[in-house]
Amino acid sequence: MARPALSKQSLVDFGDAFLETVKLKSPIDGSIYAERPIATDQAVSAAVERAKAAQEKWAETPIVERGKYMLAMLEALVAMSDEIVPEIAWQMGRPVRYGGEFGGVKERTTYMVEIAEAALKSVPASNPKDGFRRYVKKDPLGVVMVIAPWNYPYLTAVNTIVPALMAGNAVILKHAAQTLLVGERFQQAFDKAGLPKGVFQNVVLNHAQTEKLLGSGKIDHVNFTGSVGGGRAIEKAAAGTFMTLGLELGGKDPAYVLPDAKMDHAVANLVDGAFFNSGQCCCGIERVYVHEKVYDEFVEGFIAETRNYVVGNPLDQATTMGPMAQARFADLIREQKAEALRKGATAHVNMKVAEDKAGSPYLAPEVLTNVDHQMGVMREESFGPIVGIMKVRNDEEAIALMNDSPYGLTASIWTRDTERAVAIGDRVETGTVFMNRCDYLDP
Repeated sequence: MARPALSKQSLVDFGDAFLETVKLKSPIDGSIYAERPIATDQAVSAAVERAKAAQEKWAETPIVERGKYMLAMLEALVAMSDEIVPEIAWQMGRPVRYGGEFGGVKERTTYMVEIAEAALKSVPASNPKDGFRRYVKKDPLGVVMVIAPWNYPYLTAVNTIVPALMAGNAVILKHAAQTLLVGERFQQAFDKAGLPKGVFQNVVLNHAQTEKLLGSGKIDHVNFTGSVGGGRAIEKAAAGTFMTLGLELGGKDPAYVLPDAKMDHAVANLVDGAFFNSGQCCCGIERVYVHEKVYDEFVEGFIAETRNYVVGNPLDQATTMGPMAQARFADLIREQKAEALRKGATAHVNMKVAEDKAGSPYLAPEVLTNVDHQMGVMREESFGPIVGIMKVRNDEEAIALMNDSPYGLTASIWTRDTERAVAIGDRVETGTVFMNRCDYLDP
């Protein structure tokens, strides 16, 4: 499939206030899919001033009216889906058969618009003294900077853009370099919705500019989704400004399969939880602990299900696993696998994919057994299509291993016994515990 011509030129007018460019290398064929100018310091300062000026009026706009703009933006975005779906494939490698995240984007946006008025109401304080009225009033923060990731480029951006705007803030979006066109699509959609100028702005920045802007004291809140290392850089850059931060970082999410689990259901869902999006999910399944009574049955089913993946060009409807977003990410997985094999692990899939070689973003899924916590694949975030499966004797061992990690986004427990799942979940050190399912959207 030929590359769409629109990727070769900017979708929005950036003017002349730019100096350098950032190049987006497509994982499909290694070509430069898009190239965009990076804003100068003067352009960045001007964008912030526009945001500050626009935010004051925007904060006075009734919440119901703000919601109408959000829904109009959503309608404009969905109308571009035929162009956006292949764009995502070209930018970060997700197969076109999975669409462009629009189901989740529509549900999430609509839901946040619906709950905004109630969520933003003042909250009465308890036990006021006679003659006093006490309440907590929820005011806009001001200018919110959203630094969005490439792995779910529309959904993760919507998660923060829409609530920030509904709360009366202005938003400056800095999207990942790997998904440059996404920020432009949002800008197009908001422009078509008639959003007042300056309330939402897409900017293209490098790391140094981003850190400089965060340290300037001109941003009131930043929301970052990405790696732990990136989160540390954001925190360091913002130090001393007293801005508020929202950080959603990496994970090494575990699953525990108990003897009474519905095996077909557990296998199918855990394979999908581990390998969807080429494993490039913060809340993806990266390590599985299976009770010894059902270990062999589970491993056999897991391997068979994994072998059903079709690795190839994401523009092909038959492809179920495209390339990773960058070759260096795939090489890190290859290194994790090699280290595990040196330490005694066993690889079971060994799928033959012509492009799967060092320096290539194409990488077949892999299942490892005979693993332990001395191996990086069980300790360090993989963020790719590899998973280790360990046999455990009992709940105590499973809980100890699940908690043997510096990460803590989600965990899943697979059993028919709800009380047992709750008891185990209460002891797992993680933000969210699922029973009989992996991470999912709701809404």
